[in-house]
Amino acid sequence: MSKEDILVLRVMENEEFPGYCEYFIDDYSREIVQNYGHSIDFAIELAKKDLDDCFPRGLKSENQSLLCLETLIGGQSTVVGYLWHSVKREEKSTFIYDFYVSDEYRGMGFGKQAISLLENKMISIGINQIKLRVAYHNERALKLYKDVGFSITGFNMSKKLKED
Repeated sequence: MSKEDILVLRVMENEEFPGYCEYFIDDYSREIVQNYGHSIDFAIELAKKDLDDCFPRGLKSENQSLLCLETLIGGQSTVVGYLWHSVKREEKSTFIYDFYVSDEYRGMGFGKQAISLLENKMISIGINQIKLRVAYHNERALKLYKDVGFSITGFNMSKKLKED
């Protein structure tokens, strides 16, 4: 493995948080529209509310860990994605809220490396389970999670009763 292949999970810096929020609101609101059929305006409101609820004090919010996936590309330190999780010590688990590898870096093994790094970190602090939710239509993510040992534990379902 060359130096260029090494991935690190590092704590997000304050100046990176606004860019993450912009990405998250756009990405998550599109997922809400696709999964639940809400209007894009309502989905954007929901995505913003989720961020505000989880990060009321920005990156200083308790029980949330927002990480950057960083590696060297062409000798430059480059953020190739994000991983947001929240540890619940009483359950000895962590929940992944968001895991993203930028389109141009997909298929290069960064997703598997990031999950492995997270697993090792969690084991070192006494956490023995990682939980997450994956959208039904996200076949690429589902394949990654299955490939690294996750198993399906249930299904989320919804039924639209009327339009928003």
